[in-house]
Amino acid sequence: MDPDEDLLARSAREPTAFEPLVARHSPALHGYLVRRAPAAADDLLSEVWLQAYAHRRTFDAARGSARGWLFGVARNVLSRHRQAVARAASREEQHPDATAADPWQAVDQRLDAASVGPELREKIAGLPAVERELLLLVAWEQLTPVEAAAVVGIPAGTARSRLHRARARLRDGLSGTTRTTLTGDFA
Repeated sequence: MDPDEDLLARSAREPTAFEPLVARHSPALHGYLVRRAPAAADDLLSEVWLQAYAHRRTFDAARGSARGWLFGVARNVLSRHRQAVARAASREEQHPDATAADPWQAVDQRLDAASVGPELREKIAGLPAVERELLLLVAWEQLTPVEAAAVVGIPAGTARSRLHRARARLRDGLSGTTRTTLTGDFA
């Protein structure tokens, strides 16, 4: 099995080398998009692959892994989608539907203990945007802190400290019952 970085480099000369990347990373990228834009996830995934293929020559292995680069592409596609939705809503002089723009609506469904969901969602939503995004990239998308740093465009050391700070804020801000219920990435 060829490494992702080699496949990306080869795909510049040999387009079929890109196909294994699609097969390997589509499930994770789709999950990332479903949790943030459920109604548009399938279309956004298609756009991610179109953008990744079109810009495959811009990948630089010295700046991070191919997986991190692909999540960066997905983040940019998602950002453009959200901007387009906001522009369309303002043109129609309507307020965007809060539930459609809310990337947290699926959190309750993904937690084992339903009673933890509301408090945890509130605390995660209250985190600074970069800390929240890092936390979700590591917890939901299973990216390493270094890969998550590349996605949000900050140095790896900064990402690690912000991730630590986000976890500490969650741990300190949750009630005792909720804190004892959570394990793993949030504890």
